[in-house]
Amino acid sequence: MTQAEKLEELISKTVIPDIDEVLDTIFEEIADNKEATEDAKEEIEELQEFKADLKDILEDIATGDIEEDECREIIEDIKEAQKSEVENEFGFSEED
Repeated sequence: MTQAEKLEELISKTVIPDIDEVLDTIFEEIADNKEATEDAKEEIEELQEFKADLKDILEDIATGDIEEDECREIIEDIKEAQKSEVENEFGFSEED
């Protein structure tokens, strides 16, 4: 499997569904509270921009406009971000 294929799979099967899940949670909180906080609005905007960037990457993969090295770097960045998210959410590192 090429790095581009790995990246495509990671984005389409993990990252975008995770973003959609977080967005759904935020929208549910807004519906429950009948109001969106400024933090919620900012987070929604950031997540939607990130999702759009990911879709651009998927388009680049589909058209072959992305190099394998760039794909490898993006995969590493995503995995590092996921690791940081786990550490922040649970208050420990995976090595603990």
